[in-house]
This record gives sequence, C-alpha cells and structure tokens, in this order.
Amino acid sequence: MSMKPDLSTETTGKTSRRLTWSTRFGFILAATGSAIGLGNIWKFPYITGVYGGGAFVLVYIGCVIVVGLPLMISELIIGRRGRQNPVGAFQVLSREGSPWQIPGWIGVAAGFVILSFYSVIAGHALAYIFKSLPGFVGTADQIREQYSSLKNSAGSSIAWHTMFMVLTIAIVAGGVRRGIERWARILMPTLFFLLLFLMIYGLAFTEGGAAAINFLFNPGFSALSAEGVLSALGHAFFTLSLGMGAMITYGSYMKKEVNIVRDAVTISFLDTFIALMAGLAIFSMVFAYGLEPGAGPGLLFETLPVLFAETGPWVAVSFFVLLTFAALTSAISLLEVVVSYFIDKRGWSRMNAAIIMGAVIYFLGLLSAIESIKVPFRGSPTGFFDIFDFVSTNYMLPLGGLLTGLFAAYVVKDRIRSEEFGSSGGLYRAFVVVLKFITPLAVLIVLLHGLELLPFMDYGN
Repeated sequence: MSMKPDLSTETTGKTSRRLTWSTRFGFILAATGSAIGLGNIWKFPYITGVYGGGAFVLVYIGCVIVVGLPLMISELIIGRRGRQNPVGAFQVLSREGSPWQIPGWIGVAAGFVILSFYSVIAGHALAYIFKSLPGFVGTADQIREQYSSLKNSAGSSIAWHTMFMVLTIAIVAGGVRRGIERWARILMPTLFFLLLFLMIYGLAFTEGGAAAINFLFNPGFSALSAEGVLSALGHAFFTLSLGMGAMITYGSYMKKEVNIVRDAVTISFLDTFIALMAGLAIFSMVFAYGLEPGAGPGLLFETLPVLFAETGPWVAVSFFVLLTFAALTSAISLLEVVVSYFIDKRGWSRMNAAIIMGAVIYFLGLLSAIESIKVPFRGSPTGFFDIFDFVSTNYMLPLGGLLTGLFAAYVVKDRIRSEEFGSSGGLYRAFVVVLKFITPLAVLIVLLHGLELLPFMDYGN
C-alpha cells in the first residue's frame, strides 16, 4: 500500500485546503464500511435471535429511519460545513471555546476508547482465519474450548491485537484517497461477495434456509418485549457509527456538490441490507443444525465453529475473512477520527498522527487484551474490555449523538434547507421536527436505558 502523502484537496472557507474523496462511490464505500462492523455480522443476528425475529427486524428498520438517518444526515452536514475534525467542525459552526464543541470532544475520545478494545476482538477474528484453514476438529466442547484458550492467553491476544492495529495504522497513514478510499474499494466489495456466498450457501445448500427466512421476515409481535424494542432502538443508533465523530470526519472530506441526504439514505440502506444478509447466512446454518437462534454472544467464536466442523474449512475461512474485513473497515474510521484531530488542530503530519496515536491506542488496548486484569467496577471485579465497552456504549455514544442532533436542529438548521433539501420544503420541515423532538427523545431513552434509569423497566436492582 502506498505511503505517499495524500494531495487531494479543495479550497474552502475557513480551511484553505482540505482533502476530499475522489468519487461519491468511494465515499459511500468508506462510510458504509464504517457503519458495517462486527455489530452487523454478529450483534444484529444475535439480538434478533434473542428478541424473536421478524417483529424485532421491523422495529429496528423503523428506528433506523426515525433515529439513525436524521442523525447521520446531521453529522455529515456538520462535517462538510465545518471542514475539520469533530472538535474543529463544532468550533467553526459555533465559536472557539463554545460548549457546543463538547460533542466533538466526545467523538474523538470515543474513537480512541472504542478502537482500543475493538481491536482485541477483531484480532480474535483475524486469528480464526488461520484456525479455520485446517478445519475445526474435535467434539463440540473441544472446539468451544479453543476460543477460551485464545481469549485467556495474554500472549496470543496481544499478538493478534498487534497485527490488527498495524493493518489499521498502515491504511490510515496512507491518506484519504490512497489509504482509506483505496482500501474501501477493495474491502467492501470483497465483504459483500463473501457474505453473498455464505447467504446463498445457507439458503440453498442447507436445510435451514426456509426457517431462516420465516424467522427474519415473519413478524411475531407476541415475542417482542419492551426490552426488545429498546435494544432495536439502541442498535439502530450504534450500527450506523453515530455519536463517535466518524461520520463528521468522513463528511468533512465530502465535495460541496454531493447530496448528503441521498448518500445518507444509501449508507443506511446498505448497512441494514448487509445486516439482513448476515442474519440469513447465520440463521440458515444455525437452524440447519438444530441450534437456538438466541445462542448468545458466544455465537461468533464458539457456536459457529462447531457448525463449521461439518461444513468444511472453506465456509469457515470465508466467514472469518468476512468478519475481519468488517472489523477493519470500522477500525479505519475510528482511528481516522483521532488522526484528523491531530492533523487539523495540532499540525501533525498524517504519518506521525497515525503512527503515534495508533500506538497510544494500541497500548491502551493491552488492558483489554489481558483477560486476567480486573478492577472493581459497578460492584464487582471487571475486565477493561467490558469497562471500556460499557462506558463508550452507555455514556459516550448516546450523549455525543444527543448533543449532535440538538446542535444540528437548533444551531445550524437555518443553513441546511437550501443546500441539502433544495425546494423540498415539506421534507425539510419533517426533518427538523424529527430532529428537534423525536430523535433526541429516542436517543435520551437509549442513554437512560444504558444507565438503567428508565422508571418503567425492571433492572433487578
């Protein structure tokens, strides 16, 4: 991969020269890659299984439209108008020292924290590519034990965490066009065709295809609980990479003539479509072998490898390559959020920012890679992986998303209509109403639920 400096620039207002995506297609691939991560390949099928299938899917799609899409449009608008990293973009659109730069800081901090532990689980996915090559052998218990051995071995987890972070740093150091966009053009089509292959295999060559289709697309609302609705709402928010500054950063590289609303709809659709493809691929195999669709978080590295022992290594390798690519496209955007801040606000070169901050994130990730390190947290000894996951998911992302939506609705709303919605006055008014009232309420509910503060929920306290 090229390490030449990225010279793709355009003249703008406050920032005289700003990198831009070479094409709209390249931007869509990169932004969709940011949204499509482990959450689509693993979490969406898992929580769909837990909360009853088709009814959950319908609620989730509704939440994407009402919560996710308006926030994505807002983040892309803030990024393109500010022409800087998340902190700088809020400063440009308000003023230096304004409290409104807080969501920008939350985004940079979230990118830092999330990538530190995300890289560990992504490293496990990378390791499983090589574990899959000879094929999984042994009893079900023996195959499941392989993941426990990997997770509990500090040396192995650190080694794979190191390899994944090196890949991420190298791509981001290459620049917007020659690094991120170039690799998005390679990774995303490959990811799609691998997932298409796995979906066709599951639907056409196993006995679970019909059951998977029925499970995902036949709504049974009696199985949908209040907890399921809240999980659909939360996942719709998190799956689109919202609240972490990624879409603001990617939006800052957009050209002026690109239609943000159209591209946000495209990205949201592709993200949801990929999640449904993953659900069909995974559930067709799960049902074919008589397993429970809500098998839990162990589905990825413990349950599926047992199935892969029957299907053969070619299916297993394809799946874990797919998983690694999905993780890598998201990791690139997380590191870019941090790197863009140090380039814009501190004057660092891209190479130095990627290597130095990537290294700092890597060393923070060592705390998550070493399973035996535990500290008191919420009343019990807890590993740093779970602590970082809890803090970022329940505090940082909802708060960042809530403030970002309010900023777009109340601070920059009057400058949005003509450029982003044109003559579509009705669509613009609907967007503002949703952004002012519905989306903030929904994100606030996500925040309170994550903190176990909703009065109508029983948290067992």
